[in-house]
Amino acid sequence: MKILFLSRWFPYPPDNGARIRVFSILRGLARKHRVDLISFVEDPPSPESCEVLREFLGEVLTVPYRAFQPGRLTALAGFFSPTPRSLLDTYSQAMADAVTGLAIKEKYDLVVVSELDMAPYARLVSNARKVLEELEVTKIARRSLDEPHPLRRLRYRLTWWKLSRYLTRLLEEFDGCTVVSEPEREAVMRCAPQLKYMAVIPNGVDLSFYQPADEREMEPEGLIFTGALSYRVNFEGLEFFAREIYPLILAERPGARLYVTGKTAPAPLERLNLREKMVFTGYLADLRPMLRRVCVNVVPLLTGGGTRLKILEGWAAGTPIVSTSRGAEGLSFEDGRHLLIADRPAQFARAVLRIISDPALRASLRENGRALVETHYDWNAIVDRLDDFLLAISSGDSLRR
Repeated sequence: MKILFLSRWFPYPPDNGARIRVFSILRGLARKHRVDLISFVEDPPSPESCEVLREFLGEVLTVPYRAFQPGRLTALAGFFSPTPRSLLDTYSQAMADAVTGLAIKEKYDLVVVSELDMAPYARLVSNARKVLEELEVTKIARRSLDEPHPLRRLRYRLTWWKLSRYLTRLLEEFDGCTVVSEPEREAVMRCAPQLKYMAVIPNGVDLSFYQPADEREMEPEGLIFTGALSYRVNFEGLEFFAREIYPLILAERPGARLYVTGKTAPAPLERLNLREKMVFTGYLADLRPMLRRVCVNVVPLLTGGGTRLKILEGWAAGTPIVSTSRGAEGLSFEDGRHLLIADRPAQFARAVLRIISDPALRASLRENGRALVETHYDWNAIVDRLDDFLLAISSGDSLRR
């Protein structure tokens, strides 16, 4: 097939969850098909980054991204539009021109748009099947239910009502849709019950890149929290850990040390309890040395949607994991076998302390976690599943309405 892939995230270097997914999918599909990429960029990519992608892609075009600003005129006008405000405000004529120009130049069998931000540009390509890849809605849906503050809860409910109505109309324009987990599939089906052609395509991990650590390399009381704190979900999870859980761990293990990886600006680090007991590494191009160094990978997330690449990477690297139920949502696992699930602070602290003090438990979690990603979350197998879905849509096998 000839595929046009439209991405919100420039996929190289693959240094966050969205970029990792896009890069892995592009590389996998390009083994079998001609794939052209048009991507938004927040900063101009280096020539070297573009050259890496051109080693396996055809065209690689970039367009500057304009971030959503709620006070901008187009965003304010969005209050009176059936289209979500963020999509109105970030709509790019430059992206539209790039898509139109390439669609005139090339005849595509399939247009794949990655994430909801890119959906408006799909309609600019005629005579091609269209797939919306990685639609995520549970984060907004749950905030409309879980937000404790009445006024904010009302706002989130109005946002969810508007988004669900928009998706009902939007998905009529697409031949297929993918989501990363079963909870996401159920949420999308509630928005668009008429949608028949959807596949659960989970996130994965590059097993050749991650190799399990040697137990002898680990700090016996080293903990890690991975993820940029500029992402609200990560900061809220770390703040919960620092306030409610970390003091309980330090009471029994005063030598414990928490490494926090990823960008910190503009997160309000001054709000973090016991931050003097944390090491902020900043952005790391390669997480593997840190994952090999620590004894426990903590995932104390309270909100969010999709699935957590930080858990998949921990399993692949052989790092024992303690997570909240929300942090591990959407993944296939057995509590106590592949990781430990704990939602209450005291329960979470006890789980961390168990792993630190129990070599047999550490070994079991390391072995079983790695085996799980090898059988369920290998990117090669996942992209093959996506490829089968796209081929069926392109050929029209039982998929045209």
